[in-house]
Amino acid sequence: MSSSPRSWSRAGAALRAWRTGQWTVAGVGALATAVLVGAPTDVVPNPLFGRSVPVQWWNYPALVVTAVLAGIVLSTYVRRPSVPSGPKTRDGGRLGAVGGVLSFFAVGCPVCNKLVLVLLGASGALSYWAPLQPLLALLSAGLLAEAALRRLSLQTACPVTASA
Repeated sequence: MSSSPRSWSRAGAALRAWRTGQWTVAGVGALATAVLVGAPTDVVPNPLFGRSVPVQWWNYPALVVTAVLAGIVLSTYVRRPSVPSGPKTRDGGRLGAVGGVLSFFAVGCPVCNKLVLVLLGASGALSYWAPLQPLLALLSAGLLAEAALRRLSLQTACPVTASA
């Protein structure tokens, strides 16, 4: 993982260099993520979806953390005109995608998930799956944070160009 002090420093510098457009994309991305994850799981109350098991207290902060980190990751894909694109590297894009999917399973209703019901049954979903969901939320947040850190660190890294 890229959690060295140098990576954190680069990520902070990248965030300080963001312009209004990138912050706007981060905000819109966070809002879209909150709706895309929160509405079908009924953490965000709506008339289209419901849940058999009440929302847990930790679902709300998990959704907020997911939305904020996903918004930051999404905003790192906005290319700034003054910054040339560098070579392709391991930029954390897959980590962000996996973290986003895991967040959906983390905050979702344990007995509303058809896959879990088929594999474990209703009592297994409540006995085995539900206790794992907070851990999935932590794993999801960790993956999204790592993806954001990697993507932000790349924004301030000096690209190496091939010499002729």
